[in-house]
Amino acid sequence: MQSQTNGRKIDTEPVVVPQQHAFKGWPLVTIVLLMLGYTGYYFCRSNLSVVLPLLIQEMSHRGISPDLAKIRLGSMVSFGVLAYAVGKFVSGSIADLFGGKKNFLGGMGGAIVFTLIFAMSGGLPLFTLAWLGNRLFQSAGWAGLVKVTSRWFSYSSYGTVMGVLCLSYLFGDALCRYIMSLLLAAGVGWRGIFFVGAGALSVLFLANFVFLRETPQERGLPAPQTNPTNVYAGDEGKDGEGKVGLLAILRPLLSSFPFWLVCLLSLGTTLLRETFNFWTPTYFVQFVGLTDAQAASRSALFPLFGGLSVVVSGMLSDRLGINGRNQVLFGGLALVAVCLLVLAGTSSSANPWVPVSLVALTGFLLLGPYAYLSGAISLDFGGKRGSASAAGIIDGVGYLAGYLSGDTVARITVAFGWRNAFLCLAGVGFFTAIVALVLVIHQHVRKPLPVEA
Repeated sequence: MQSQTNGRKIDTEPVVVPQQHAFKGWPLVTIVLLMLGYTGYYFCRSNLSVVLPLLIQEMSHRGISPDLAKIRLGSMVSFGVLAYAVGKFVSGSIADLFGGKKNFLGGMGGAIVFTLIFAMSGGLPLFTLAWLGNRLFQSAGWAGLVKVTSRWFSYSSYGTVMGVLCLSYLFGDALCRYIMSLLLAAGVGWRGIFFVGAGALSVLFLANFVFLRETPQERGLPAPQTNPTNVYAGDEGKDGEGKVGLLAILRPLLSSFPFWLVCLLSLGTTLLRETFNFWTPTYFVQFVGLTDAQAASRSALFPLFGGLSVVVSGMLSDRLGINGRNQVLFGGLALVAVCLLVLAGTSSSANPWVPVSLVALTGFLLLGPYAYLSGAISLDFGGKRGSASAAGIIDGVGYLAGYLSGDTVARITVAFGWRNAFLCLAGVGFFTAIVALVLVIHQHVRKPLPVEA
């Protein structure tokens, strides 16, 4: 809708009057749609990790040594993470300016197309092009999800709602990996894995296209309350009610010291998460000695136990508020560093369940704190106006470090072995824990968030 003011056109959203007898279950339907939709993204993301040992074998049959194949595919992954990071910076602002549903569906559509291109490719150049396109489009998905969430739910439930939605990339990732492991065990090749993933995501695209709505007002429900202490608090009398410029969205975020601390936390946690997400099946095959199917299924334990952590952390954060949330961040990350040291000391001759259990424990300790950053904390900072931009910047900064998870980790493992690679990751864990401690100390001098009755 447009109105005229002194000859200028001003964009405003149509006023929607809540309907007294509107169906009250639409918020739950929205959560289910977003959760299933983002789970579908992982059919077109975790597929590469799952089939990586098969791709290394295929390249070795073409005369490329396994170590060189690992490095080249690792480089491809790193470029993909870089494309994902760049997309994150852009997609958050696009979602804040034009709406989250468009972002969410656009990411799905692009992922489907480029997954099919990858499956029909036959060499590293086309593999790389398809993976870059896939990751670039997928970067729009989470920002769209966060934007829709900020419009549908009250700030007092951010931790719980985002904890549930984060299960889409944890339990959802685990489920996708498990399904793909069954397909591998049944003899389906890596191309078949990619075709199945594109088909599954296509079904979820259609469901969200038909049923997902941008705001509760479109379903005849009232707008929820926004966090009154977000960075726009002094200028939010109509937060989310009308369109504002990009500079007005970004300036308050970029001038916030705690926001930059959270970005530093994202650097370390994303590097750790991406390394485990991508290399765990290969580590299980090459170091632990599992089969391809066993490695695929047991790699699902990392996101599975991370999902348990997210559920507990999300509910806990709504009770403790932002101060308690930062303390959970510090405690979890400090224990992650210790766990990585133990992994570095684990021998390849140990019982296979020892490294598998340590990987699962790392997921439990890491992914709960990680989920805060681009979830509840982004909503706390950005409210309805800038939540997607906050999530996009936090994730984008993190994935700049995530770039190292492909090429650099591959080179370290080839030159120095898996145990030394885990020593390096332990150093990242300790650094990230120190940043979390600084955030805890800083938060003690700030006014805590009010808790809605």
